[in-house]
Formats: sequence, structure tokens, C-alpha cells
Amino acid sequence: MYGKYLLEKKARKRQTRIQREKEAEALGEEAAVKKQTPRTLDNTRESEVTTVQPDDKEILADEAEDEFAPYFSDEIRPKILLTTRPCPSAELFHFIADLMRFIPQMYYYPRKSYSVKEICAFGSNRRFTHLVVLSEKSKVCNGMLISHLRPSTAANGLGGPTAFFKVSNVIPSSDVPNNGAATSHVPELVLNGFTTRLGHRAGRFLGSLFPHNAQFQGRQVATFHNQRDFIFVRHHRYVFEEGKDVSKETGKKKTKARLQELGPRFTMKMRWLQEGTFDTHFGEYEWFHKRKEMDTTRRKFHM
Repeated sequence: MYGKYLLEKKARKRQTRIQREKEAEALGEEAAVKKQTPRTLDNTRESEVTTVQPDDKEILADEAEDEFAPYFSDEIRPKILLTTRPCPSAELFHFIADLMRFIPQMYYYPRKSYSVKEICAFGSNRRFTHLVVLSEKSKVCNGMLISHLRPSTAANGLGGPTAFFKVSNVIPSSDVPNNGAATSHVPELVLNGFTTRLGHRAGRFLGSLFPHNAQFQGRQVATFHNQRDFIFVRHHRYVFEEGKDVSKETGKKKTKARLQELGPRFTMKMRWLQEGTFDTHFGEYEWFHKRKEMDTTRRKFHM
């Protein structure tokens, strides 16, 4: 029975191919214009009711008054406290060093025996704006907790929000092919692919980790690219080189631009977003990823 189904499927594909070839012959030179686009998970994704339009005045008004607005308007510069789970491995410190070169104004403090709530209070008292806590498995970072500590009117005078991201595919700077050395310049920030309300919230949260006074002479770029709810993190530098082609107008060799990756390279996926600072007992969740209930199809994405 299954063999018969496969034969019928093969015959249908052959008929479709023959039909396409006949159409291409009839169209002639216009055949290339009518080329079919392949079906992918991205261009066949299910429509999300919370998708944000670029000219949505309500969203723009909300974002102008949220917790992260002072960072994007450069009224406040972030100051980040970085720590780990208790008893981190020596390998995790290579990733910590990469993060401190990647994100400006990040300071590492040993975890010791303090709880996350105690560290939140410590950071808030010392004017830190964010807390980042790294977890690991098999000596590789596998999780990142980010908590916004600075009180704001958007959060009723309290801190928050707090988000947990699963971290995977970690490649340290030393293992990136043809990597360069990062400088102390503040990088430009690129947030790409965050299309829904939740995506905007997560993207602005990650964007608040960086100062928004980019030093363009450093030619460095920090990229957070969201695709299928996976956030790909990259760190690059623009490199301008003299090319081989000569300009007819000036008679000089043309300048070529390329990207040099600095590292680190890793992927993030948000698991939950909580109001206020970290609180596992009484904290209210803005969003929690429930796989069985929310991931009903492969074409359903939330960010």
C-alpha cells in the first residue's frame, strides 16, 4: 500500500515538472522572472495576531515610556553585574572574558554562596542597572538569566523585567575562524527579526544592555538576529581594503568592505519573561514557553 502511494507521488512530481518545462518554453526569456520561490518555515509561518506594524502609533507610544526608553535615548548608560552559578568551572571563565569584551561596562563578581535575590539587592544598592547570571552544563554555558535592576515608573517604581534564555552553540572568540581582537569602542547595535509584541519586548531588553552612543571609529557591530525564535548573537568589525578594480572616474583602486568576526558566537532562546526582579515564589510571568501547548506546529513562532 505504501509502495503504491510512493509511485503515485513520484508520478505527480513528474507531471508537475513536465508542466513547468512546457511553461518555461512558452515564456522564453520571461521564464526566469516566473521562477518559483522555495517553501521554507520562514515564508510559510503562521500569522501571529501580535505582529507589530512599523507605523503602529500605539506601540511606538508604549515603547517611548517603557523601562528601556532611557537607554535607547541615551539618558542612562547601562552598568552590568555579571556572575555565575555556584562553583563555576574554569572553562566558563573563557566565555565570561569574551562577554566582558563584547558588552561595555560589564563587571564580574564571584557568586560565592549568595542567592540571586541577595545579588539583586546588592547590585541595585550599587547603581547597577542589570544583572546577568550564567549557568553551565558539562563546562559549557547553557543558560543566561538577565534581570533589569533599575526602578522605573513603567514597572510601578520597581525593577524588572527578568528573562531566562537557553544558551547553545557557544563558540569562544579564540575558536572563531580568522577572528580579530575586539577594542574598547562602543559597538553599533543591530536588532533584527523581532516582529511581534513579545519580540519587541525581548529585543529592547537585550538592546538595553548596550550604551547607545556608538563610537563609529571602532567600526564594531553587535548583532542580535531573531529567526524562528532563536536569537543568533554575533560580534563583527567592518574592514575596508583596497581592491583590484580601478575606478574610471578617479583612476584609483576601489575600496572594498568586508566583515571580520570578533566573537564570541552563541545562540539564545527565551524560556520565560517575568515581571519585576528575580522571584521564583511570588513573581508574575509576562510570558512562559509551554512547548506542548504553544508549539502546536513547526510554523508557529512567537517572536
